[in-house]
Amino acid sequence: MTMANIITTIAGGFIFPFLVRLLWDKFVEDFGPIGGWMAASFIVGLAWTINHGVGLIVQTGAWVDMAFAAGIGLFVASAVSGDHVGKGLTNALFAIIGGTLGGFILSCL
Repeated sequence: MTMANIITTIAGGFIFPFLVRLLWDKFVEDFGPIGGWMAASFIVGLAWTINHGVGLIVQTGAWVDMAFAAGIGLFVASAVSGDHVGKGLTNALFAIIGGTLGGFILSCL
């Protein structure tokens, strides 16, 4: 993997949790429950398109789901901002379990 691939992969992994942290609450605040659905489709769709459609993330041999990036990225953001990280540890654990389960299911196809 070249240095350019490493940098773009790190940037692609950063974009998804950054957009979730930055925009999701604003969507829900402005539009209510439907804002959560709008945020899910806009943020996840945009991040997936940039990372996998455009090819910002380079995957070589390892299968990594966007749930890993979201779970770990949001946990780190909570820890850095001074939020209570106990709930974040639970979310990170379930992100790891969900990503692993998703990867296993896809490997069975």
